[in-house]
Amino acid sequence: MSRRPGIRRLLHGVGEGIRIALDSVRANPYRSGLTILGIGVGVAVVVIMASLITGVRGSVQEGIEAAGPRNFYVTRVDLSDFQLVQTGSGPDWLRRPSITVDEAHRAARLPAVASAVMSFDLQDPGAEGGITVSADGERITGVIGAAESERWTEYRGGTFVRGRNFIPVEVAEARSVVVVSERLAEDLFGSDDPLGRRIRVSAGPGPSLPMAIVGVFEVPQNPFTDAAAQMAIVPYTTALRRLNIDDEWGQIVVVPRDDVSIDEAEDQIIGMLRNVRGLAPGEANDFSILRSTQLLELFDDFTGVFFIVMLALSSVGLLVGGVGVVGIMLISVTERTREVGIRKALGATRGEILWQFLVESAMLTFLGGAAGLLLGGGLAALVAATTPIPAATPLWAVAISLVMAVVTGMVFGLVPALRAARMEPVEALRFE
Repeated sequence: MSRRPGIRRLLHGVGEGIRIALDSVRANPYRSGLTILGIGVGVAVVVIMASLITGVRGSVQEGIEAAGPRNFYVTRVDLSDFQLVQTGSGPDWLRRPSITVDEAHRAARLPAVASAVMSFDLQDPGAEGGITVSADGERITGVIGAAESERWTEYRGGTFVRGRNFIPVEVAEARSVVVVSERLAEDLFGSDDPLGRRIRVSAGPGPSLPMAIVGVFEVPQNPFTDAAAQMAIVPYTTALRRLNIDDEWGQIVVVPRDDVSIDEAEDQIIGMLRNVRGLAPGEANDFSILRSTQLLELFDDFTGVFFIVMLALSSVGLLVGGVGVVGIMLISVTERTREVGIRKALGATRGEILWQFLVESAMLTFLGGAAGLLLGGGLAALVAATTPIPAATPLWAVAISLVMAVVTGMVFGLVPALRAARMEPVEALRFE
């Protein structure tokens, strides 16, 4: 029972601090507004960055799930060493041998593997990026190009809206067939039926190759859809034999059997490649295994560093707001010196005075945090509505933003609160 009066006084102090803070905002709108603005800007930056990163990460994860979270890639590239050393020479993986079609065929015959196929990204040397596609006087550069087997839908995703995928015999015979995205078909032929139409594809050092469209597919929706909406996929054999593409950057896409673990499939792939390449025991692999889930981990690592930088920048706004809190609370303490003296004369303790002013400063910054939360959430909603990025404000960002705002208020309001708490009643009552 003895603790109840103390709790009631504590709650009364909280309520009194909130009321005084709101009165201060109404009485000094410009002074309080600048403090709220400083806190709000810092919080808004945190919220919008968290919303963008969360939205993009969710979309990347959905893409990985749709394309097969158990799939993995055998590649020459080592993403953990994707940088130039100080000498200016390339990383060690540049000196690795290329992944070959024969190795893909061997991988496909392993017991733990459901399918293993070669995959190449196509690049037109005469274009700044992607490949060049032309038809009926229309010429489009920068088209995303890929050379695949007939099983590419198992790991790239996509839904056919017209026609069909190329078939195994077309891959085996390196026929000049191509499937295009719905957007590319519309850009080339408008509303006309693209099936059976011939386009010219430039994707290698040789001349462009006429190819017949056998299918039109819809690109899976994700934040990068606009960048990949214009897309063309050809049989990898056609790209190697007739487009004369460089096979240096091919990779094997492996789909493990459903009844085996990813680790078992990886072990069989690694053992096969080491045996084919004649690697001695203890000698490092001259290839890399990249799981689909590792792409998400790489994304998290990149965005984690980026988010920390954004937090550091947003802390500048919180610092500005914190300095404003110090100023406004010092003025508030000075204006209410006699009030503090009267309260102490009536029995208020130093702790109660300290708590009251801390609550007042925390309430001010809480209002700034709420304003920043509304601003950041509004901007995130605007981005989600006007761009392909599905920005979504996570609950943890809301909680962190409000906690950061309150902590900023209490930390920066501590000095004015201590000044008020240490006042002597007699001197405070004499203040004019």
